[in-house]
Amino acid sequence: MILFPAIDIRGGKCVRLTEGRFDAETVFADNPADMAKRWVKEGAAYLHVVDLDGALAGKTVNFDIIKTIARTVDIPIQLGGGIRTLENIKMLLEAGVSRVILGSVAVKQPELVKAACAKYQDQVVVGIDARDGQAAVEGWGVAGGIGAEDLAVRMAQAGVARIIYTDISRDGTLSGVNVAATKAMAKAAGIPVIASGGVSSLNDILAVQAVEADGVEGVIVGKALYTGAVSLPEALKAVQGEGSSVH
Repeated sequence: MILFPAIDIRGGKCVRLTEGRFDAETVFADNPADMAKRWVKEGAAYLHVVDLDGALAGKTVNFDIIKTIARTVDIPIQLGGGIRTLENIKMLLEAGVSRVILGSVAVKQPELVKAACAKYQDQVVVGIDARDGQAAVEGWGVAGGIGAEDLAVRMAQAGVARIIYTDISRDGTLSGVNVAATKAMAKAAGIPVIASGGVSSLNDILAVQAVEADGVEGVIVGKALYTGAVSLPEALKAVQGEGSSVH
């Protein structure tokens, strides 16, 4: 199972939001690239980076910082936040990003997702962010009008290789991962799903690992790492070294 330390960028800094609310922000570091280096040093095999400004703007905003992170670390990074055109995808992959995460366009422009998958295969990931089982778009501020599981099935049919599932109500709250919903999505879609939102302790990570056989291949850890509630080296050790494998 892969553990993905999260680096959320807003205003050039490394921040965390609570429940996706931009008015509930905590700044954890002034330099996201330094934070990336820290997680690599502590054993991370993959990084999860989000351009929060990009999510609101509908286009990549913190490109220079993202490019710096990609060139600074020697592990792959997946990036989400406002990526809504094939040109934007191409630019990011050429800058050193390993995988791009498409969010709002999965709901609004499924044909674009299909085209991206045809061109870039497993370098395309879809992020499904849900509140009460319903997909949300545009920085989580708008209901997408489709159930999260239904969207996952559609994306698998469009050629998407994997999905990141975030329960918005738990994100940044340290209230525990919605393991049941993540497992159900993996089963419904038939492709690997990465859990996101709510990790508060090592027990949450182990709970996700317990459903690895059901298609949940990893978990994104954010606030719990930044507050010290979870130690990355200890967590990697707890999942028996499996966190070092990259798919």
